[in-house]
Formats: sequence, C-alpha cells, structure tokens
Amino acid sequence: MDIKEIIDSNFRGNIYVVQDGKVIIENVSGFADLANEIPNTMETKFASASAGKVFVAVAILQLIEQGKLNFDDTLGKLLDIDLHDIDADVTVEQLLNHTSGVPDYFDESIMDEYEDLWVDFPNYKIRHNNDLLPLFIEKPMMYPKGEKFQYNNSGYVLLASIIEKVTGMYFDKYLQTNIFDVCGMSGTGYYALDRLPAKCANNYIYCADTDDYRTNIFSVDVNGTGAGGAFITVKDILSFWTNLLSGKLISKELLSKMFTKQSGDGIDAEEGYYGYGIWIIDNPCGKDFVYFQGCDPGVSFISEYNPNNGMITVLVSNYGDNVWKEMRKIRKKFYK
Repeated sequence: MDIKEIIDSNFRGNIYVVQDGKVIIENVSGFADLANEIPNTMETKFASASAGKVFVAVAILQLIEQGKLNFDDTLGKLLDIDLHDIDADVTVEQLLNHTSGVPDYFDESIMDEYEDLWVDFPNYKIRHNNDLLPLFIEKPMMYPKGEKFQYNNSGYVLLASIIEKVTGMYFDKYLQTNIFDVCGMSGTGYYALDRLPAKCANNYIYCADTDDYRTNIFSVDVNGTGAGGAFITVKDILSFWTNLLSGKLISKELLSKMFTKQSGDGIDAEEGYYGYGIWIIDNPCGKDFVYFQGCDPGVSFISEYNPNNGMITVLVSNYGDNVWKEMRKIRKKFYK
C-alpha cells in the first residue's frame, strides 16, 4: 500500500494504525525540533491536549470499582473547598459525562483561542491541578446540573481534584502508578514545559504575519492538569487501548458503561455522543466507534477504536495539522 494515497503529504507528526496486532500504517514526518531540524521518530513524546481526559475517567472508574467512590457522590461531599456558587450536589457522573453545568474556565462555545487565557494570568503558574481553580471557582453555574451536555474542561479539573482527595496523591502520580505503569506506557507522563525530558517534541504555531513558526510555550498550561496535557507516544496509546479493552484497567462491565452513550445529542454525526472520557460515533451498521481527542495551540490528536474490525488508529501532530481530516480518510479506506 502506498501511504501517499491515503495521508496528506504535508502532514507533520505520527500516524499509527494497527489491526489485530498487525501494523497497517506507520508514518512519521515533521521535525520535533524545527530550528535544529531534529525529526520526529516513533519514540517521540507528543503533547496530546484534552486526550488526557480519558486517563482521568479511567482513574475515576477504578476508584468506583474499588468502592472508594460512587457515581452519585457529590462535590460537596468529596471536596473540602469553598465552591462559591457552584452547585454542591453536582455528581461524579455528571462531571464524567459533561452534564454538570459547572463554570468552564475555557468555554469552547464562546472562546476560540486557548492562549487568550494567559493574557492576564501567567501560564507558568499552572503547575498543579488546583492552580486552575482560581480561573473558574468563583464563577456562576452555566446551567442547572444535569440539564444538558456541554463539553467542560473544569469538570475534569474537579475530577482530578477528587482523585487527589480520595487517594492522597497528585492525580498525575496516581495515573502513572495505576494506568501508565500497568500498561507499560514508559513514554507517557505529565511533564512541565520548562523541564521536558528527552525525546519530547516542541509544538509549533504558524505565524501568518511573519510566515514562520513559534512554539506554544506561552500558549498552554506549563504542566498538564485533569483537563489534559499528557505527553504520549503513539505506541503507548496502542498499549493503553490494548490493556483497557482486555480488562486490565477496569472491569468489562465498567468498560461497557464507559463506551455507552451517556450524553450528547449526536447532531454532529462525526463528533457523536459522549460516554465517560470517550467520544462515541453512532454506527447503525454495527458496533459504535469510540475515540478520544485533543486540540491546543500547536497540538492535534485523535485515537479511535473500531470494534467491528479490531482497528486502532492514533494520529498526532505537533504543528496542529488536521488529524480529523486524516482520520476520515482512514475510515473511508478501511471501515466497511
């Protein structure tokens, strides 16, 4: 197969498609360090933006399975912080499926540019999950809890706070021990932008006025939070799917709930519905497709599992290239 027949030749980043353990596509392009022309490799660690919500969701489901949490536990019961006007009766499940109505520090329905958050609040102050609380904790509810689906970053910040309260560990340390280490995801973690380990890609934003690129170091949180920000490798994401699907991370019963349409209206057929930390595309001809995704300045990521043919796809770009367009091509080529 000629990869050029499927993937845009201008795409920069990594694409990895595996079906029943067999590699269908392995494509690496672009520079991890543009100025020094250091190329991306299969071992490159990429930022993944909101994709990290799926790890937080799995961690919450683990704690539920262990009896340390319940779906109907509330913010008021779980967190000993001043919630101000946030409804204390918002539940864990409503946070998981984006129906909580809690104020979103980055409301994507009214804000276009994530980097606008840091005009008055320095991004380098965001080093732990709780550092984001001042951006939303004193704002009013967006709508009554449970009323509707609206994608919500603050909800997953609060879920990460719940993980920290219940376990006594920073949420990223919990994820490291209970998800990444279990899956052998040695290239995955939450790294500070000013302390990046080896083999991490820089992320680049195109500047039309100067026809060149700048990095995103002033455009995103300096360290990841419950809302996202994990660095990953494409092979680590394959390991995550493999262990998740085999029942190594959560029970098959909870996995079924995670992959079940819990919220959303499906008006946008490609975006679909939402489960727990996972998006779901309705498939009337078979089992639904499930995926998680992320988008930040200079970052684009999507990974999808097709249970009908056993195919797992991972696409990531450190230039914010259109991974969704490439995913559509892969579906057209390989899905029935």
